Amino acid sequence: MNHNSNRRQFLNSSLGIAAGLAVGGPLSSFVYSADDKKKPLYKISCTEYSLHRMIAKKELDNLDYAAFIRKTFDLDGVEYWNKPFFTKAEDKNYITDMRKRADDVGVAGTVILIDSEGNLGDPDEAKRIDAVNRHKKWVVCAKQLGCHSIRVNARSKGTYEEQQKLAADGLRRLSEFAKPLEMGVIVENHGGNSSNGKWLADVMKMVDLPNCGTLPDFGNFGDYDRYKGTRELMPFAKSVSAKAHEFDKDGNETKTDFYKIMKIVVDAGYRGYVGIEFEGGTIPEVEGVKLTKALLERVRERLTKST
Repeated sequence: MNHNSNRRQFLNSSLGIAAGLAVGGPLSSFVYSADDKKKPLYKISCTEYSLHRMIAKKELDNLDYAAFIRKTFDLDGVEYWNKPFFTKAEDKNYITDMRKRADDVGVAGTVILIDSEGNLGDPDEAKRIDAVNRHKKWVVCAKQLGCHSIRVNARSKGTYEEQQKLAADGLRRLSEFAKPLEMGVIVENHGGNSSNGKWLADVMKMVDLPNCGTLPDFGNFGDYDRYKGTRELMPFAKSVSAKAHEFDKDGNETKTDFYKIMKIVVDAGYRGYVGIEFEGGTIPEVEGVKLTKALLERVRERLTKST
């Protein structure tokens, strides 16, 4: 099946799905009507990993995360991270409480970032299938939280081509499970071959399922050109991660030209949430998130004037 046609069908059907759903429902956070000129070019959310040190120190509980994001940063979207509630995916009472607390403050869940559940591209078929099965509970959990997707990794072993086939196999199996739930499975450039934009884009073409996509992360391309990689991954993107580490005296990120990279994002037609992922080590996490938000807002204003 032609990939571009497949993707268009998915986006068109998603518009119908989103129309009848509350904010944060399946797939709604990256769906955008080009005719709605009142909507911003993109919305800003925050990834839970941005506050991982606070969480590790017990200064912030996962159940309070959405309310903290709303109160501290005045954002209405969050990406969850599975580590702070790793054992709770199938605890319906806990997840219901998470959802209620987010709904109460008007915060939409968009994605759950999934780590430590096995390698979807494992060369051992039994281990690969086990990894797929271990991810399934998170698809169901994300659905309950009102997210549109789970973020997964595409780790594998073997040659360049072997890893593509293995990763595509695992992703296809998981995406086929997620499809009836109207949930997405999205892959982040997150080390190894996945940080090669062409490699991951070709994996998407091999999977060729409309609910399988990418989550381009500005800072995870390693030696690969981040602007080239972002451009290659954007045709499949269902979420975007604005990675930030350090800022200069003017509030600009020192490793990534945010205007240049966000122009690539916007020019690709993406109009969903852009998730702040602050990973700097020299300034406090809260300050880092605020600086990243301010930068994304300035860039959005500049891009809006130029479009």
